[in-house]
Amino acid sequence: MKSLWNEEQARECQKDPLSLRVYTSRLLGQETDLVLHGGGNTSVKTSVVNRFGETEEILYIKGSGWDLASIEAAGFAPVRLKVLKQMAALQSLDDREMVKMQRAAMIDPYAPNPSVEAILHAIIPYTFVDHTHADAVLTITNTTQGEKSIREIYGDRVLVVPYVMPGFVLAKKIFEMTQGLDWKKVQGLILMNHGIFTFADNARSSYEKMIELVCEAEVFLEKKGAQQVTSKIPPKENLLELARLRKIVSKLRQAPVITKLDQDSASLGFSNFTGLTAMTLGPLTPDHVIRTKRVPAVIGKNSEEDLLRFAQDYQKYFQKNTDGKLIPLDSAPRWAIWPEHGVVSFGRDLEETRVISDISGHTLRAIQKAEALGGWKPLSEKELFEVEYWVLEQAKLKKTPNPLDFQGKIALVTGAASGIGRACVEALVKQGAVVAALDKDPKIASLFSSPGILGMVCDVAHREQIQACVEKTVRMFGGLDVLISNAGFFPETCNLSDMTSELWEKSLSVNLTSHAVLIQVALPYLQLGINASIVVIASKNVQAPGPGASAYSVAKAGLTQLARVAALELAPQGIRVNVIHPNQVFDTAIWTEEVLQARAKKYGVSVDEYKSSNLLKVEITSKDVARLVCSVAGSVFSKTTGAQVPIDGGNDRVI
Repeated sequence: MKSLWNEEQARECQKDPLSLRVYTSRLLGQETDLVLHGGGNTSVKTSVVNRFGETEEILYIKGSGWDLASIEAAGFAPVRLKVLKQMAALQSLDDREMVKMQRAAMIDPYAPNPSVEAILHAIIPYTFVDHTHADAVLTITNTTQGEKSIREIYGDRVLVVPYVMPGFVLAKKIFEMTQGLDWKKVQGLILMNHGIFTFADNARSSYEKMIELVCEAEVFLEKKGAQQVTSKIPPKENLLELARLRKIVSKLRQAPVITKLDQDSASLGFSNFTGLTAMTLGPLTPDHVIRTKRVPAVIGKNSEEDLLRFAQDYQKYFQKNTDGKLIPLDSAPRWAIWPEHGVVSFGRDLEETRVISDISGHTLRAIQKAEALGGWKPLSEKELFEVEYWVLEQAKLKKTPNPLDFQGKIALVTGAASGIGRACVEALVKQGAVVAALDKDPKIASLFSSPGILGMVCDVAHREQIQACVEKTVRMFGGLDVLISNAGFFPETCNLSDMTSELWEKSLSVNLTSHAVLIQVALPYLQLGINASIVVIASKNVQAPGPGASAYSVAKAGLTQLARVAALELAPQGIRVNVIHPNQVFDTAIWTEEVLQARAKKYGVSVDEYKSSNLLKVEITSKDVARLVCSVAGSVFSKTTGAQVPIDGGNDRVI
């Protein structure tokens, strides 16, 4: 690890200590081997003049919910330093009371809550204080000879603090340990199983001291031959089993999850790593337990038995450690080791899944390296339980907003580059889903910027392309729950007497056969989906066909009949199939200016008259259809299948 300090960039931050604090905090946050997803904290002590002209000493410390990689000045909570020091001298203090007192000592009521380690930062007598969860340091402390190795590396240059529960207890412990300490002789604090602190009266020195001490730990690991195990053997692929894992975990969590399968050489090597059981693994730092749980699941020959056993073990763990007043969290694993396949992460949304994947990746590398130091030895079950069910950690969970209707759901939409398909993609993502967006238009691959949308080029007239896209969807997200079968086109208007076989066959191929193929290909994964649903986009022409549109109307009528049969066949498997009949949705690719002119001419009206020819005299947009599609695919219609729902503003011929 090297210092990222840039003198020119730092010079721009010299205007005040807080600007420098932001700068070096971001330097730390850029190093994922130092902090991950909100981990670590930093502070700076400075003085301000209040409204009464009095000078007050203030500690600016990272606020709750902020990430060092992107923190801004607004992310630091300003707390009166005097109050924090007084709190450190108290004999005891409940953590909830500590949070209230810290909040009351802030000079800005709109700032975020201060870190729970604010008191600890306050008692360190230096202007800048940095705290990280450095992988190298934690790898060493989480071993059977952890403290001995730390002293071998640093000697008396660091103060070694035995593991203590974060919060007031930790601050009090260090307060007592440092009474009479000559701070000039100490370069940092090593908190066993927790992390590392460095400090100085200038930002650069504190930051670079962190880099220096962590580098020493990295060098020590290299000298000991500590390295991760990688695999050059290609991973096995079993997409149906991946979807099955997701379904079981979703059931245990009582909510749909997104799945991420990591099959890089390190993850694959770890999945084949011998000599470890799930119960010996444990998190890299207790801060991670709220995201990953204490241990991962291990998948063997019977995935369902293994995952159910994990849930039972978690329930036993809770019953063993609870005081009888706590409410258990769900018993679903957050990550799993899948031998010969890789490492699997499960999250309620894409971001949570990514975070768990990142944390598990760092954890597995540390566990493997620890083998060279005598073996991995994480915190005890009881100590980890205390953090997982810590009142302050549980308070974070309570702040989680209510889930969106499609949160954790995986959807696939065809004809997604424009019109109804594109509107469906955007509506589903807005309601929490991740979406595979398919279209034959090459722009689909780069059309959407959201990480929750997988754009894929696909001509639905080709079965192999459909197959590849469905499999890529499952590989990317873990399964399939919602299928919006929308792709289609409106053939040129012509009477039966002028119909060509090419036009007829093309309409049947795209507007009917491709939908049957899509359902066939997707069905094995929908059977493993969460409240699976298929929505077929048909047409008003099914119930009220018009002259000159036989190729289109017949194909859509066949599509509707296909959906009805599918509803009958798939209901026993819990898969709902419903049909939407849009009409006159003029912001779609079907309604080109030429088509509009032709249809208006056919009915002997102007284009404007044709566009408003429904009973309610309202315009139907793609977004209107997408909202209905989401309702039909979601919880509102959860007990409906085989339905045909019009969205046409009222059509007198249909009525």
